[in-house]
Amino acid sequence: MTGLRLSAVGEGISVRVTTVIDGANDPVLVLEALQNIFPEIETQLPEKPEFPSEKSTKIDFEGISLATYLEKLHQQRILDTAMDHMSRRIFDNRTTFDLSRQAALVGKVSFPIPGEIPLGGVITVELAGTDLSDWIEAATWHRGRVSIPRNIGDDFRMRFDGDAITWHREPE
Repeated sequence: MTGLRLSAVGEGISVRVTTVIDGANDPVLVLEALQNIFPEIETQLPEKPEFPSEKSTKIDFEGISLATYLEKLHQQRILDTAMDHMSRRIFDNRTTFDLSRQAALVGKVSFPIPGEIPLGGVITVELAGTDLSDWIEAATWHRGRVSIPRNIGDDFRMRFDGDAITWHREPE
């Protein structure tokens, strides 16, 4: 039996997805990466830049469903990591987090190390809405939280540099 699956559509959560095409980025591959995680995204692509190029094109999309993204979190079993990463910069019912565009190109969700831009660039996701923390906890909920409850900002969260906090007791 599967639980309730959220998408952010019609749930009081606004979603904005952005990425930058620059340098040697192939716009077709960037769009493919975006659509692997957010399949409803459609856009006119800029021309492929000549390398080397200082030209940079930011593309952004609003009102995007998170259904596929959240489904991938469940499939990859990275729900606690996702909750930690999605809430790392939460403030005043708003948050921003990045996804690896290279991982998205192969249909995977990966969160870059905070402060670093991975090879291939990032997809930035901005969420806003009333009770956003509660929504993130619900969207990333899994049965394991029955035995080991998790909440945003708890003692089991990842550190701000992305490292895990060891929550189990070390042998003496």
